[in-house]
Amino acid sequence: MRNKPARSGRAHAGPARQVRIIGGQWKRTPLPVLDAEGLRPTPDRVRETVFNWIGHFVGNDWTPLRCLDLFAGTGALGFEAASRGAQAVTMVESGMPALRQLQANQAKLDARQVNIVRGDALAVLQSLQSRGERYDLIFLDPPYHQDWLVKILPLCEPLLNVSGMVYAEAEMPLDPASGADWLQRWEVLRNDRAGMVFYHLLRRNSPP
Repeated sequence: MRNKPARSGRAHAGPARQVRIIGGQWKRTPLPVLDAEGLRPTPDRVRETVFNWIGHFVGNDWTPLRCLDLFAGTGALGFEAASRGAQAVTMVESGMPALRQLQANQAKLDARQVNIVRGDALAVLQSLQSRGERYDLIFLDPPYHQDWLVKILPLCEPLLNVSGMVYAEAEMPLDPASGADWLQRWEVLRNDRAGMVFYHLLRRNSPP
């Protein structure tokens, strides 16, 4: 996978693409992916690894989990969580073409536990905080090279339940030992690399 440019939401001509749900009630179901600049679904192999990680920490019981997919894009992460039985999944996307495709995929699956929200990630986070929302799992797969994680990760902390986790993709490894202030309250539970993409499962190392 190459580094992601900023998501413009602009569709353009090209071959049809799709993602395939890996596990759960919709296992092997293909979902079309809008051919838009910057929309690159998390590869199947990476998703399988990540969901195995999460399954280990939740005892493979997804039913109590409330999930937030903050840069939903293709919806590959959020729909995978819903397929495995997550109680509720909120997907946030700012681009209208991508949003329409998410809605079409939701209808195809009859995914009633999925709530799709159009909005800017920062604005939505502030709204969720003001309403006292809490999540067990937050997916962060933002555009690269725009310091999104620096801005977003600290704001995710008050939205997490006590044992909540964050999955984050980045163009660099996230290392709390690096001294970066915005990483100091986080523990890296698992991490790996696929090409130029670094992916991590994080948890707070101290209570809120």
